[in-house]
Amino acid sequence: MAVSVTAWPPLFALPDGWELVLASHSPRRRQFLDEWGLAYRVVTGRDEEPRPRDGEAPADYARRAARAKALAAAEAAGAAAGPRVLLAADTIVALDGDILGKPADRDHALSMLRRLAGNVHEVISAVCLLGPRDEEILFHDVSRVRFAPWPEEVLAAYAATGEPDDKAGAYAIQGQGAVLVEAVAGSWSTVVGLPVSRLAQEMLSRGWLTPARHGIAS
Repeated sequence: MAVSVTAWPPLFALPDGWELVLASHSPRRRQFLDEWGLAYRVVTGRDEEPRPRDGEAPADYARRAARAKALAAAEAAGAAAGPRVLLAADTIVALDGDILGKPADRDHALSMLRRLAGNVHEVISAVCLLGPRDEEILFHDVSRVRFAPWPEEVLAAYAATGEPDDKAGAYAIQGQGAVLVEAVAGSWSTVVGLPVSRLAQEMLSRGWLTPARHGIAS
């Protein structure tokens, strides 16, 4: 069970007796839940992600991939002892309708970065929530990211750092890749990998999450 390591008091809490399962090993997604002050368990299913279908829209693919991750993790987690919410997410980068996945190697990463430089692309993060009464909530959020027109030398230097190796679109906005980004239209957390504002709204509206109580009068 992971427990928040943030220095701040918790922001949210789960209902008493509830369990939160995160279907992801992503340190970025874990950090968001840590910052909320939530305890959770990480459970993932099969490692293989579904491949995009011919002609499939990027948002449709992201939603399908998130749902596949959720269902696989639910199977791996087994029966719940009490009320449980399972959270799965998938983030993709799309340029002119083309889905840019994780690079196969660093030459491939550099090729992706060349395409992104000087252009605007979309980052789509889809979320699938499986609730305690067989509820299934599926949504996505889209942010538009503009890269500055960086010269080849900068792109090659970034590819050589290794940071892009396992990142969709071959960059991480929360790391060294932040220097490549000129502007973001939309949610920064969506670009990182989890649309936290929409996620909190969805969970709060269903009673799957509550604001933490710290004795401050409202």
